[in-house]
Amino acid sequence: MDRRTIIITGASDGIGAAASRALAARGERLLLVGRSPEKLAAVAEPLGAERFAADFARLDEVRALAQWVQERTDRIDVLANNAGGVFAERVVTVDGNERTMQVNHDAAFLLTHLLLDTLVTSGAKVVNTSSAAAGKFGELDLDDLEHDGKYAAMRAYGDSKLANILFTAGLDARYRSRGLSAVAFHPGDIASNFAKDTGGGLVRFFYASPLAAFLQSPEAGAHRLLWAVDGTPGADWQSGAYYSAPGRLPRRPHPQQDDTALMDAFWVESARRVGVGG
Repeated sequence: MDRRTIIITGASDGIGAAASRALAARGERLLLVGRSPEKLAAVAEPLGAERFAADFARLDEVRALAQWVQERTDRIDVLANNAGGVFAERVVTVDGNERTMQVNHDAAFLLTHLLLDTLVTSGAKVVNTSSAAAGKFGELDLDDLEHDGKYAAMRAYGDSKLANILFTAGLDARYRSRGLSAVAFHPGDIASNFAKDTGGGLVRFFYASPLAAFLQSPEAGAHRLLWAVDGTPGADWQSGAYYSAPGRLPRRPHPQQDDTALMDAFWVESARRVGVGG
């Protein structure tokens, strides 16, 4: 296999870091992205990987990231939109968006859009890290994406993970004919720093309780990410689909996944939120 150029966001910790180490061991060219410059450097430098620190709560930093990528490569084999978080408090970003949706969906939508020409000409795969929380907690309401009424961390997170699934289906519907493929997957319940910013409530209780012993290692979650990165569309996975685990049939965790009108409307709304054409 030829050396591939792979972008991984959320690469400074958890499954992103573990997957980066595995891919570097194969000799892949990695462009790694993380919020913390120090943590990102600790992962990237031993691997000889290129890196860019960006806070996805700021869309100007996502735009700077896209420019940095374009200055370094005219080919992208895989874009792994893996960054994300769960947040206990409702925060409105400097861009005017609710933080959970912006960090977990809007930023990935914008980055993918800004790199779209290169992704299409490369026949790239876009891999979106979603979650089973999409089905358990998500219910997209285009009139309340900001959660400016009663905020619940897991509802906001579930909405953002359902957004990842609709985004994946939308990418496939719009760009499969041009050679682009996209897949979303559930990484499993991972023992990492992913939810440390929740600051309280059920998620923090779970991670601090004996139940945390049942969490999977970041390496186990990375196995799922690597399955998507390495998979052949149409053989190992179907473009536009969501998978709960490698080798299983595609899952439809939420009825809204089948609502093509919602998918299209959400695409247009996502474009408006990040300031690009739909």
